[in-house]
Amino acid sequence: MTEHVWSFRPASGHLAGTDLTGYAVEATDGRIGKVAQHNDAAGDAYLVVDTGVWIFGREVLVPAGAVTRVDPETRTVYVDGTRQQIKAAPEFLRERHLGDPGYREALVTYWAVGPFGGPFGGNRV
Repeated sequence: MTEHVWSFRPASGHLAGTDLTGYAVEATDGRIGKVAQHNDAAGDAYLVVDTGVWIFGREVLVPAGAVTRVDPETRTVYVDGTRQQIKAAPEFLRERHLGDPGYREALVTYWAVGPFGGPFGGNRV
C-alpha cells in the first residue's frame, strides 16, 4: 500500500489547497514541532516538520499519508507516530528530496511500514 504514502488519508480532514505551513504537529504522545514546509501536489504530498527549537531541532520529511487528522481551528496536524519515531525519521535533505530515488525509497520504507502495514516495523524506537 506504499502508493498511498504520498497522499492524505481521506478521513484526515485535509482540504486540498489548504497551506499547513506553521501548523503545530502533534504525535501520538504529544507535540513534536511545527510544519516548516508543505507540498500538496497530488500523489506527492508531504510535510517538512521542524522537530525542535532553534539550532537543536532538525527537519524531517513526513509523507502526507502519515497524517491522521488536520484541525484547522487549532491549526494542528496529527501524525501517526510517537515523538521519538518522528524524530528518528529520515532527515529532510533539501538537495535530495525531489530527485534521489534512494532517499525517497528510504522515506517510503520508514513510513509505509508503520501507518500502512503495522506499528513502524523494525523502526519502532
